Amino acid sequence: MSKQLIIEPSGQQLSVFDGETLLDAAMREGFNMPYGCKNGSCGACKGKVLQGKVVHGDHSPTALTAADQANGLALFCCATPVSEQVSIECREVAATKDIQIRTLPTRIEKINKVSHDVAVLTLKLPSTEKLAFLAGQYIDIHTKTGNKRSFSIANSPAQEGFLELHIRKVPGGEFSSYVWDTLQEREIFRFTGPLGSFFLREDSDKPIIFVATGTGFAPIKGMLEHAFAQNMQREMVLYWGCRSLHDLYMPELPAQWQQQYPNFSFIPVLSEPKAEDQWTGRTGLVHEAVLADFPKLDHYQVYACGAPVMVEAAVNAFVAHGLPTDEFYSDAFFSSQQVK
Repeated sequence: MSKQLIIEPSGQQLSVFDGETLLDAAMREGFNMPYGCKNGSCGACKGKVLQGKVVHGDHSPTALTAADQANGLALFCCATPVSEQVSIECREVAATKDIQIRTLPTRIEKINKVSHDVAVLTLKLPSTEKLAFLAGQYIDIHTKTGNKRSFSIANSPAQEGFLELHIRKVPGGEFSSYVWDTLQEREIFRFTGPLGSFFLREDSDKPIIFVATGTGFAPIKGMLEHAFAQNMQREMVLYWGCRSLHDLYMPELPAQWQQQYPNFSFIPVLSEPKAEDQWTGRTGLVHEAVLADFPKLDHYQVYACGAPVMVEAAVNAFVAHGLPTDEFYSDAFFSSQQVK
């Protein structure tokens, strides 16, 4: 038994089958909703229910608060319709419309442990296949145990034939432990992608502020490499927050970009520098460093990726300082334990 979903302002009508979420139904019908984690954690798919009722599956209370629900908001990735007809407000992400989501095999070409807790994987794609994706999107790796783990693509679409992933070692993490302790070059995996609506918007000339914590640098690296390859002249600045110096796992790369591209600046920020770091740079919370430099954000775009607490603090603070809500693009990173 199906129910009817109407998506405004386009007026598109589609069926939602039993067990399907609103996002599942939209993706099946080719309507490209904004989304990120697909499990109720990041809030990227949050939107308004105009008519009808929905019920939510498991989700993070910070992604959809009680106040949000009282105001008629829903997380489309975990909302299923209760009434026979549901009408929602959601604009289509046009840029992903022609991007095909595929499941492909891939071979581990290289494993490079670049720091004490980050490994960079290079995945080789089949020579007969080309994967179209937008800078900043992610893939789902199918693990040997049948689970899926999501990782951002850390290279630009111009670098054909391979994908780069940044894997942080998480205590008790199924896939990250396998990467660090067992994985060998030339192993074969399957993956599904590209996924998500966190990608570089190229239809604007606004200056860009990138904000990352930890391996949130990965999709931003892909975005920046794409911007440089396209000779993008917009002013761009990257704030990368980590606890201490040894957590900043490849700082030489953005430092090199800063020397090479006059329109790019790199500002590392350490929240808990150690005495042996002899750190003389910026300290504190990374989003507060942004506000110290940019107290008015009316005319900027912001791309934020990393710990959920940073992403949430950043959007609240930046909007309060004038950033238009539709110019904040984000992807929050959750461990496998957090999304269970």
